Amino acid sequence: MRKPFLFLLAVLLTHRLSAQTKTPADYVNPFIGASTSAAKAGIYHGLGKTFPGATSPFGLVQVSPNTITGGDNGPGYSYEMEYIEGFAFTQMSGIGWYGDLGNFLVTPATGPLQVTAGRHPQFGKGYRSHYSKNDEVAKAGYYAATLTDYNVRAEASVAPHSGMLRFTFPKNDHSRIQIDLARRVGGTSVEQYVKVVDDHTIQGWMKCTPDGGGRGNGAGHANYTVYFYAEFSKPLKNYGVWNAFIPDGQSRKLEAIQSAHYDSLVSKARIIREVKEQQGKHLGFFTEFATADKEQVLIKSGISLVSMDGAKLNLLKEMPDFDFDKVHQQAKELWDRELSKIKIDGGTTDQKTVFYTALYHTMITPRNISDVDGGYPGGDGKEHHTQKYQRRSIFGGWDVFRSQFPLQSIINPNVVSDEINSLVDLADETGRNYLARWEFFNVYDESMLGNPAGVMVNDAYQKGIRSFDVEKAYTYAANTTKRFGYGDPGFKIPGNDISQTLEYSFAAWCISQMAGSLGKKDDAAYYLSKSESYSDVFDRDKGWFRPRNTDGTWRPWPPDGRLRQDYGTTESNPYQQGWFVPHDVDGMVALMGGREKTLADLTSFFEKTPKTFMWNNYYNHANEPVHNVPFLFNRLGAPWLTQKWVRIICDAAYQNAVEGLVGNDDNGQMSAWYVLASSGIHPFCWGDNRYEICIPVFNRITYKLNSKYAKGREFTIVAKNNSPTNTYIQSATLNGMPYKRSWVSNAAVMAGGTLELVMSDKPNEKWGSDK
Repeated sequence: MRKPFLFLLAVLLTHRLSAQTKTPADYVNPFIGASTSAAKAGIYHGLGKTFPGATSPFGLVQVSPNTITGGDNGPGYSYEMEYIEGFAFTQMSGIGWYGDLGNFLVTPATGPLQVTAGRHPQFGKGYRSHYSKNDEVAKAGYYAATLTDYNVRAEASVAPHSGMLRFTFPKNDHSRIQIDLARRVGGTSVEQYVKVVDDHTIQGWMKCTPDGGGRGNGAGHANYTVYFYAEFSKPLKNYGVWNAFIPDGQSRKLEAIQSAHYDSLVSKARIIREVKEQQGKHLGFFTEFATADKEQVLIKSGISLVSMDGAKLNLLKEMPDFDFDKVHQQAKELWDRELSKIKIDGGTTDQKTVFYTALYHTMITPRNISDVDGGYPGGDGKEHHTQKYQRRSIFGGWDVFRSQFPLQSIINPNVVSDEINSLVDLADETGRNYLARWEFFNVYDESMLGNPAGVMVNDAYQKGIRSFDVEKAYTYAANTTKRFGYGDPGFKIPGNDISQTLEYSFAAWCISQMAGSLGKKDDAAYYLSKSESYSDVFDRDKGWFRPRNTDGTWRPWPPDGRLRQDYGTTESNPYQQGWFVPHDVDGMVALMGGREKTLADLTSFFEKTPKTFMWNNYYNHANEPVHNVPFLFNRLGAPWLTQKWVRIICDAAYQNAVEGLVGNDDNGQMSAWYVLASSGIHPFCWGDNRYEICIPVFNRITYKLNSKYAKGREFTIVAKNNSPTNTYIQSATLNGMPYKRSWVSNAAVMAGGTLELVMSDKPNEKWGSDK
């Protein structure tokens, strides 16, 4: 009887030890959100649109499987698709509008050379392959899959500026690694160059312009060049290029490159063997060799947005040899270091997985585009160098000012500072003298609305993050508002649309706050008056916000009223957008008929929301305009309702599943909301230095603070008696002293200490009700 008992005890101890030794990176599941499926989302926007491939924290390089070229397929991958076309070294995360990148597409293959992906079988089988879902693996810094058409096991890992692929081939006399240099998500690169440097190395570049589609199918104005310096573990003995003739005038945008006609052009590409150097409009490179059974062949490449020399330097610095396992281990260590900036205790395994994956997704963008020597591409098309900050790119401002940058201001204030420096210098380099709303590799694509960079600049400044040219940042933020929102002779938003008016009113308040802090009294008064313009689009007869015509008259009221999508609003309806007056809740409430009426309407807004929180006409967590609305209950003196709904959203809208994000992750915004909300704090009004207290999912959450910006070392939130049913706060203490506010200041967080919340299954309507 003793042996079974000892065996069971050993199993239990082993399981417990394994759980104790699990690191934050071990909880990351990059498959969460890795779907673009419009069918599963119920809306063309799709689901999370994250990618499962290998990346490093804020790194330039992402080595990820690409399942399709074309469509609204920003990450290059969607879990339900049955083919892998190859493994690209650059990807975007969580974005729609067709996406971009997906450059340097590497595919292992066997058999005859194929030069098209295979979307139109009449032009050949194609180089893409079915792959097995049974052994597909995605971890922080690592990805692997078996390409079943070739029986090749592919593994990927990365460093910040370089990537490595390890292919395990079967026995075959015609094995190959091929690189589609023209390939690009949502289009094609328009010109490529490749040179054989020696018997193991190639270098070159891919030029991507709006003529080749990409972001917004060209409407995003993306214009960049990706440089590479790649080495193979097996000598280049039988190699060559394919060069397709693309006639002048032939469209290179999305609808063209998806067509059978375009594939017919590529299928006729010249195969040129043993060529040392080639430049063209549609190039690919290949190297062929015989392989023994289970022979491993590797390729590694440095990537740069500056030059081939920069790509070479990046590779030699980060990957001096072909030790794949070492690269993988170092990538995991990087992730463990970064993810350890927030420690959680309690919660289920699934909840921990959702949390650390969300935190992981917040650390992909804004990525560092500086080379290892500090070189970066400027907005003037020239190479620049600095050691003062890391140049960052991909700023989806309208999304990320809400949760992503507030989160980074706590755990990575240097990232916030870098981003502001990057936007300010970009404004200088381009001569535009205003800040980008949406920036992608130095391009102002002008998508979305508002002045999110100005919001971020003020929020950072008020929090003491000021490692940038403050005067210039203020001037450019003000210039942005003048250019797009409020400039002389005054209000100039076309059509007085609701979304435009409310977003610019709030941005004007932010500029007013910063002007006041800088002693600019006239500016402060001017922008404060403009911040009240939200009331210009409130129809007192209808009791809600309503768009006007350019002559000031009201636009016709639709049969479904404020539920009508895009009725004076952007990616929302008036009911959703109308709650966005974070800087003047009292004024908004007065317009809406007083506190009780407003509270009843807000409660109904949430109660009519589908339990799945998928795309809908009420609280639409799948998109950003409503992301601060659950915390409005705190401002209305009903914090128990913030507590109730935040926990419901955390439990229902975030799952440990491919469909685990109800909407596009949008450069980490959707994930950042969860990280903050599930830890018990989230901003409502950016720039007022206040975090609204909600309900932690976990028993204890500890934020590590940056000593350059914070007086304390850690800020801890403790939820006593926490459970799935105890979702209401009964009482609180801050550093041992009774605490009755439903919010905590940024200063208190940065000072370090402990906020302790006592939980119960019944609301305490007295605690925190004094707004």
